[in-house]
Amino acid sequence: MQIFLIGWGATGKSTVAQALAKSLRWHWVDTDVLIEETAGSSIKHIFSERGESGFRELEAKILEEVVQGDHRIVALGGGAVVRETNRQMLQDRGPVVWLTASVDAIVDRVRADAMSNSRRPALTSLGDREEVSRVLQQRLPIYQQCATLVVDTEGKSPDMIAEEILAALDLTAA
Repeated sequence: MQIFLIGWGATGKSTVAQALAKSLRWHWVDTDVLIEETAGSSIKHIFSERGESGFRELEAKILEEVVQGDHRIVALGGGAVVRETNRQMLQDRGPVVWLTASVDAIVDRVRADAMSNSRRPALTSLGDREEVSRVLQQRLPIYQQCATLVVDTEGKSPDMIAEEILAALDLTAA
């Protein structure tokens, strides 16, 4: 079994993946990190060199490899579930947990994280808040269709979120 964490960037997927992995004594991976390691460059650079479709191809390839594992928490990039084949792979392999936050919280978290700004590509020519709002609105039905469980991350620590996920999935910390 694996647990897949989906949602917009800055909703806590990587941090919660670490907290879950620690609780369950499982491994965790971040597909964005694996993509950057495979490509030898940042996601922002991959987008500028290959375009979004080139990035999504690489992401799908990495995901095909990742879903073969077991006892692992997988933090996925915000757009990983845009492709139907990716969604199907996830749903076939384990629970898919959608981490949510308000547009304001997402924008505040991204702005507070210097690393985020250097790694994340702009998906539109809109400003931060408008981009998050518009693209999130487009992805909402996809996240809803894919999710086994929805967890709001606002005002909660990563450990609190991990505990909520474990309880909802009826899993016991190791």
